[in-house]
Amino acid sequence: MISLHRIRPIIKKEFRQIRRDKRSLGVLLVVPAFMLVLFGYALNYDVKHVPLAIYDQDRTTTSRELTDGFLHTEYFDKVAALTSDHQVDSVLTGQIARAVLVIPINFERDLRANRSVKIQVLVDGSNATNATAAAGYLAEMAQDYSTRLSLALLARAGGGRPALPIDYRARIWYNPELTSPKFLVPGLIGFILMIATVISTSLSIVRERENGTIEQIIVSPVHPMELIAGKTLPYVLISIISTSLILLTGYVLFDVIVRGNLLLLYVEAMIFILCGLGLGLWVSTVSSRQEQAFQLATLLSLLPTFMLSGFAFPIRNMPLPIQALTYINPARYFLSILRGIVLRGAGLEVFWQETLFMLAFATWIIVVSWNRLRKKVL
Repeated sequence: MISLHRIRPIIKKEFRQIRRDKRSLGVLLVVPAFMLVLFGYALNYDVKHVPLAIYDQDRTTTSRELTDGFLHTEYFDKVAALTSDHQVDSVLTGQIARAVLVIPINFERDLRANRSVKIQVLVDGSNATNATAAAGYLAEMAQDYSTRLSLALLARAGGGRPALPIDYRARIWYNPELTSPKFLVPGLIGFILMIATVISTSLSIVRERENGTIEQIIVSPVHPMELIAGKTLPYVLISIISTSLILLTGYVLFDVIVRGNLLLLYVEAMIFILCGLGLGLWVSTVSSRQEQAFQLATLLSLLPTFMLSGFAFPIRNMPLPIQALTYINPARYFLSILRGIVLRGAGLEVFWQETLFMLAFATWIIVVSWNRLRKKVL
């Protein structure tokens, strides 16, 4: 029979140990806030102020009008005006420019004659993400300029101002500014919680074993389940406090507002924390030293959460075998839930399946860890 009377001293002892161990306290409280600030500012998928070189071989009013259209945005900064072919290669090789816009000779004359004109855009593809975004921006701006030019030509030809067959108007919901922090901060909460809970829990049990104090607990009337409860409850409480600090920091620094139910967010966070604590307990049963536990806990929490959860890379773009692996990663589901609650204000009816999976994973990993720990303790 599990007794709160026997659990209470273990909780007190664990809190006392955490207070004395500055490393654990830092991992649980300071590191999450620091990582949030670091990742929130350092990780940025926005592609702006791309260095652009202009090779205008026509040098007419029309060609300047075209280039001004590219430069009157925050996406491109003009860094060079080229005058010869060999300069094109040198500015890209020397990374002076990331893209070069080449306007051919007779650009204005051919347009006035209603002939199709080809302009060339050369993009540095060494960074695929930036190159794709820059090429997309340039293509969209060129298409917009071409449309406006066609309408002006038709108007001058006496056809009036014809209406476009499709009136395209895009409206962005949930993140209208398309800023990276609003996408990254919810993911960072899951990323940080998984690392903090797995590492701290695994180190706690292994530390008892290294110090020899686990033997004192073995000879006491404490049940193994009471030992697990007493060891994990302090970290559950501290992780909840850490979650609150992360949400507060995200609101103050990155204007990330929780649009959904805050209570539901904490309930989902609790389930996810149990997943992390269970994984940390399992690590403690297969590790004999703190260094070994730290390395294994880092490996099992950091890499899957960063690479296989959708935090950094879209899961749908991964090969099918890798996509299959992500289904056993609780962080994949928690990140989906977090973004649903924080950004879209979604409720449980939207992600109840993800919640069930996390509950199943937490139950399974805690039962497995409990069985392994019981064999070691008894």
